[in-house]
Amino acid sequence: MHISAEDRRRFNSGAHVDLATVLGAHVDGDAVDFAVWAPNADRVEVIGDWNGWNGSADQLQPDDSGIWHGRVAGPEVGHGYKYRIRNRHDGAVFDKADPVGFSFEEPPRTASIITDLTYDWNDSDWMAGRAEINSLEGPMSIYEVHLGSWRYEPNGYRGLAIQLADYLDETAFTHVELLPIMEHPFYGSWGYQTLGYFAPSRRYGPPTDFKHLVDTLHQRGYGVILDWVPSHFPLDDVGLARFDGTHLYEHADPRMGFHPDWKSGIFNYDRHEVRSFLLSSAMFWLDEYHADGIRVDAVASMLYRDYSRKEGEWIPNEFGGRDNLGAVSFLRQLNESVYNRHPDVQMIAEESTAWGGVSRPTDTGGLGFGLKWDMGWMHDTLQFMSRDPIHRTHHLGEATFRMIYAFTENFVLPLSHDEVVHGKGSMVSKMPGDRWQALANLRLLYGYQWAMPGKPLLFMGAEFAVSDEWSHDEELRWDLLQYDEHRGVKDLITDLNRLTRAEPTLHVCDFDPDGFRWIVDDHANSILAFERRAEGHRPVVVVCNFTPVPRPEYRIGVPVAGPWGELLNTDDERYGGSGAGNPSSIVSEKVESHGEEQSIELSVPPLGACFLAPLGDDPTVTG
Repeated sequence: MHISAEDRRRFNSGAHVDLATVLGAHVDGDAVDFAVWAPNADRVEVIGDWNGWNGSADQLQPDDSGIWHGRVAGPEVGHGYKYRIRNRHDGAVFDKADPVGFSFEEPPRTASIITDLTYDWNDSDWMAGRAEINSLEGPMSIYEVHLGSWRYEPNGYRGLAIQLADYLDETAFTHVELLPIMEHPFYGSWGYQTLGYFAPSRRYGPPTDFKHLVDTLHQRGYGVILDWVPSHFPLDDVGLARFDGTHLYEHADPRMGFHPDWKSGIFNYDRHEVRSFLLSSAMFWLDEYHADGIRVDAVASMLYRDYSRKEGEWIPNEFGGRDNLGAVSFLRQLNESVYNRHPDVQMIAEESTAWGGVSRPTDTGGLGFGLKWDMGWMHDTLQFMSRDPIHRTHHLGEATFRMIYAFTENFVLPLSHDEVVHGKGSMVSKMPGDRWQALANLRLLYGYQWAMPGKPLLFMGAEFAVSDEWSHDEELRWDLLQYDEHRGVKDLITDLNRLTRAEPTLHVCDFDPDGFRWIVDDHANSILAFERRAEGHRPVVVVCNFTPVPRPEYRIGVPVAGPWGELLNTDDERYGGSGAGNPSSIVSEKVESHGEEQSIELSVPPLGACFLAPLGDDPTVTG
């Protein structure tokens, strides 16, 4: 394989986004071209199944970019291999997996595998039309999944493809987000300790089987978002740490290069070749695996040099500040590169601080992401919902506070895996009251989540109220769906997803402050009501009662005169509720209320949320 001068220049300048075409193992006829970056080595051999793991005859040659490369006869697709690297300073020898390996042995084995990635895709219709589906104005609802514990499937990716597509048909989510599928040595890290930045985990099958999973979901109409971890990497001997005997990928100073929480290495974002490596990894999943989005994990840990560090444990930047300027620059370059090539995908940041402009364009000073997780909403809302309803009257601000900043970013509203692990219990176990009230509170939480501006995300199992905390070693308790109360919650999630798709008002203005208006902030009765609106579409009014006390004859102002109807009620008997609903038509009266000339009188259910809309001939006209 010829590595051009332009490839070397782009790689060394931090601008290469296609290293998967340059580095790694590439089959060419009856030989394999190998290339690896190891600038501080004085000898690099390829060892593997074909040479008895003795590479004395299969040495690579260096070039002036720090890349060692060579053409080796004998290896075949399916053979395992590693690089045997001798450091030029002290002669230490390391056997390393390929940083740009396309597949690995199933852990705990650690060799890279020579792989043919050829696959005949059948998702051309999806790819041609996904710009609209992935649009910020689209009805995006995300189902977060850890493949290994979602459902045990002996046929791996191929079996999961059909089962997952069928389940998305049932539940009507628009996208699935996979916890990191990139190869990881420790299963208990859930994928967040990534070793193979270009390789889907072999635990569920070969790379082409993972392509089949994505292809199947696309053909069935569902987007695939992949979690990706450029913030840190494990320190396993075969991995990136001290790759050529030096701190190549990570900072040498532990105050910059070692993560105290995760006991892992931190990438050196100031090093051009590391940037090229990470940029190319992200692009690889979009190019080679047709991913529809990348959710970047732990962005806050990248942005701040003092993240999770005490005074004296971090190094200020050149201006004396705490910002990691190299990481900021890298993230902007990442998003610019991705959107330049793939304007029809979404880059999503898991970022937990008040850093400004995470989802704003880079040319206005932002980081350039398309979406950002609203971690504050998740924390505040769960804290509020965990309170006994009798106390909620004093804490309603916890449920409303996010609307102060709701349009400063393009937010995903997550109820994620992080909230159902490490002793936090399941989602339903957080809810107060007896069993009926706990489930009613959960349904109310979901109604509120789907009604608020933003794109909802829910971790697997929460959609049918699993009772136990999530364990990555156990399959979800699918047997619970034999019980009405669990099926009822699942049916509610399905109907919320369908309603969000059917009512443009509930998705086209998720990031426009003109698309939301408070109607009622009734602290005394713990009731909130608000209007979702979008030009050219009928408004939707949502009323939430955060107490178990029904509120009959409750009057609210409405923006349209005439008949109104209930689109969805989380207290519906079909979902396991009490059935305290409203008639099929409620005609507005010319009684001024909440700043509106027209108002309706309705029955607000206990621990419930009602979605209402005008039914008239011209429901977009204000009465």
